[in-house]
Amino acid sequence: MGMFKNFMLKQMLKSKMKGMPEAQQNMMLAMVEKNPDFFKKIGEEVEAKKKSGKDEMSATMEVMRQHQAEFQNLMR
Repeated sequence: MGMFKNFMLKQMLKSKMKGMPEAQQNMMLAMVEKNPDFFKKIGEEVEAKKKSGKDEMSATMEVMRQHQAEFQNLMR
């Protein structure tokens, strides 16, 4: 079950990153695999902001700014 869930997560992420260069896509996928709980938390926060009336881009940018330090640590 874990492999299937991992595969589906990768496919979903790839569909969201269509315009992104492949190297950046691979880097993002590696970060998600490294700390999936962090990205789940970000996704939940973005969804909550969307439900409160924000568009997806604004909600995502706001949440990413709030977690900028954690995100930068994952990139190292």
